[in-house]
Amino acid sequence: MSRSVRKVRETKETKVLVELNLDEKGEVKVRTPVPFFNHMLNTMLFYMGISAVVEAEDKQNYDDHHVVEDVGITLGQALREALGDRAGIKRFAHAIVPMDEALVLVAVDISGRGMAEIGLRVKRESIGGLSTENVPHFFKTFAINSGITLHVRQLSGENEHHVIEASFKGVGLSLEEAVSVIGKDVRSTKGSL
Repeated sequence: MSRSVRKVRETKETKVLVELNLDEKGEVKVRTPVPFFNHMLNTMLFYMGISAVVEAEDKQNYDDHHVVEDVGITLGQALREALGDRAGIKRFAHAIVPMDEALVLVAVDISGRGMAEIGLRVKRESIGGLSTENVPHFFKTFAINSGITLHVRQLSGENEHHVIEASFKGVGLSLEEAVSVIGKDVRSTKGSL
């Protein structure tokens, strides 16, 4: 079974292309109009240990909200499709990621039920064109559309770049482990996810 997918989402506001191959550790290419978001997506996908392409175009250029949201939707849907029936995946994973003074805990359950609890204490309005309010929005949108349960908790940290980057690294590391194939059966007492 191939765990690769190509997904395109186009609206009057944005056009987003996502390509994922969960079983190939290869190149990651990210291009959106939001520089810090590019850095964070590249970081997350790199630590997932996969091949990936994310390209996003903002047709309206109001601000970063629509691009961040639509990338979250498309990337989430692509991950859901690539996982198929989720047979054999480890399903649960977590990571505690330090980045200098920042420490962030991330936990993931590929449950089929999308939800997120994001506990980040970020005061800066934006970093590199990315509104910091869109960081939890991205994670929630991504979790809902991928059908994963996602928890992100800031344990410490003052430098908000470090806090946010540790969060994206933690999501990538947790997903790398959670999507790994460790058997043949669906890992659920119900028999399905």
